Amino acid sequence: MSQTAPKGLRLHIGLFGRRNVGKSSLLNAITRQQVAIVSHVAGTTTDPVEKPMELLPLGPVLFIDTAGVDDVGALGELRIARTRAVFDRTDLGILVAAAGEWGGFEAELLAALTAREIPVLVVMNKADQASAPEALVAELTVKKIPLVHTAAINGEGIGALKQRIIEQTPADFLSSSAIVSDLVGPGETAVLVVPIDKEAPKGRLILPQVQTIRDLLDGDALCMVVKERELRHALSLLKSPPKLVVTDSQAFLKVAADVPPEVALTSFSILFSRNKGDLLTQVEGALAIDRLQPGDRVLMAEACAHHPIGEDIGRVKIPRWLTQYVGGPLDFTHVQGHDFPPDLHEYQLVIQCGSCMLNRREVLSRIIHCREAGVPITNYGLAISFSLGIFERALSPFPAALELVRSMAQGLPGGR
Repeated sequence: MSQTAPKGLRLHIGLFGRRNVGKSSLLNAITRQQVAIVSHVAGTTTDPVEKPMELLPLGPVLFIDTAGVDDVGALGELRIARTRAVFDRTDLGILVAAAGEWGGFEAELLAALTAREIPVLVVMNKADQASAPEALVAELTVKKIPLVHTAAINGEGIGALKQRIIEQTPADFLSSSAIVSDLVGPGETAVLVVPIDKEAPKGRLILPQVQTIRDLLDGDALCMVVKERELRHALSLLKSPPKLVVTDSQAFLKVAADVPPEVALTSFSILFSRNKGDLLTQVEGALAIDRLQPGDRVLMAEACAHHPIGEDIGRVKIPRWLTQYVGGPLDFTHVQGHDFPPDLHEYQLVIQCGSCMLNRREVLSRIIHCREAGVPITNYGLAISFSLGIFERALSPFPAALELVRSMAQGLPGGR
């Protein structure tokens, strides 16, 4: 589990601080492995270093060791920018200082983390040389921010640090929301439509499909998995209609034609919009497709770093469907992985993938960035269903989303 759990399901723990305060040494001590290079030379860590591990009783976590925020020079500025980008995917921040030192850099980092409502704890490393100043102890006590003294080089305080990490873990991580089981219910049936095409990985299913199946099993629901060509026959074999049909977004039109209108229908991508992000905000973002004009710029953000082949969904199919809907060419920009432009003002729309490889905080951070820039954001499944004319059909399992769409269409106050 510790090596195979997807990054998107792991608690992301970021280590922040000046150069040479011992962040890498702490990471090595916590993981009991030499996963980060340790040196007395300031600035040894140049890029964020990720280490997945199992931290009981939390389960799978991902530690992210960052470059020092006090780095200097042009290269240092790049390292700092990458460190600050880690904020967007940090569920829990560890602010590391050393030998009793606390100044403007630490105060700025603490303010940045708390402003984003990221749970944080402070580690005073190299505590064998000096303890935290009394004024800092008093300030952190008032702010209810835990303080741990460690000496990573000899393992002192590491056990206490692990305990504090567990105590500071966000409650929503400990009680993660359902993907689909709450929409189906115990004893009810869900039919999952899984196309097998060139982009389907050989010998296995893609992550959203696997996670959806597992969520249905955890919810004591029944699950039938079929290809789109066998869907109509599969439905005829059931004695009673399924509670829900979930399809790969690329097969929306065929599946919508085969599923009776009284049966709820949606896609894996839309389920993950709810699970990983903010469904209502991304539904509203899909409605912005109506305002697109030929020549407008659209950012396609994909969490996977796979090499696109054939009729790639993000680079070929969605651009084609949107171009047909708008009636003229659009200017598409594509980013992958954790890359996300700091300045979004040049875009008229952002379309995020289902984000199964991202944690929820990173997706929510992207939504916040878009909101601050005044740029609508939606996701693959919502954009596809809207451009194909089956938007409300795809939102049938989500009453609040349907109400939002209808109220905005009528110009009612319910529209946000």
